[in-house]
Amino acid sequence: MAIDKEISEKRERQCSKLIELSKDVVREAFEKFGHEEVGITWTGGKDSTLTLWITRQVCEEKGVPLPKAMIIGEGDEFQEIEEFVETIKKEWDVPLEVCRNEDVLKAANHTLNAPVKVKDLSERNRAELKRIGFDGEEFPFEAESQVGNHLMKTVVFNQFLERNSIKGIIQGLRWDEHPARFNDEYFEHKEMAHLVPEHTRIRPILHFTEKDLWDTYAAFNIPYCVLYEQGYRSLGAKTTTVKDSDIPAWEQDLENTEERGGRRQDKEKAMERMRQLGYM
Repeated sequence: MAIDKEISEKRERQCSKLIELSKDVVREAFEKFGHEEVGITWTGGKDSTLTLWITRQVCEEKGVPLPKAMIIGEGDEFQEIEEFVETIKKEWDVPLEVCRNEDVLKAANHTLNAPVKVKDLSERNRAELKRIGFDGEEFPFEAESQVGNHLMKTVVFNQFLERNSIKGIIQGLRWDEHPARFNDEYFEHKEMAHLVPEHTRIRPILHFTEKDLWDTYAAFNIPYCVLYEQGYRSLGAKTTTVKDSDIPAWEQDLENTEERGGRRQDKEKAMERMRQLGYM
């Protein structure tokens, strides 16, 4: 599936320059860490898929396979994303690990908004709840609340790093995506802390704007999830993500409207706090 959008030669050269800057970051990552010490976060969304595509380009140059990738199963996924991920996984030969907090899912009986009793959780999850200051006896299972985000995303992210001895983790984040990411660096070292392994976060596409991203997709025929064609601009949990338009994401007013306006807003406002606790 390719974007039906005319890209001028000048614009294609500009996109190529942005790609090359990103590839330099990935190359530096492979110089800093051994291939087996690098991992990739992937959501099936536009940012992480572009990052995966760029990393794959560098791996092809080096004649090495893609590093292990992780995707988080939060219990509230779009079927369209799952189908897209499965297709690209096969086409690009992605060594993908699906990461889920099975302990929480079991306690919630895999049911959204079901009550989860803290006493039924593992010692690790109970310790994680203490770390974020939650002292209740139960909470509703939902993927986008502060508790849900931490247990279903941040915890399994750290466990992925631990399980695979990952030292450098590649992430698809951009400066213009959210105010909490304005000051992100291409390489950010995280010291070991309570329940957090030492690691470096690597962000190759920080310099891309949303428009840059979609022009790059069009110029280089990069595959994307069909939901963007239906009008979604930013994808999160299925039940809390909405679209503000029915026209494709790349045809919307990208410069004068909020990219993450369709995401759950209490989470968006708490982003800085969540990131301090390890959220991506």
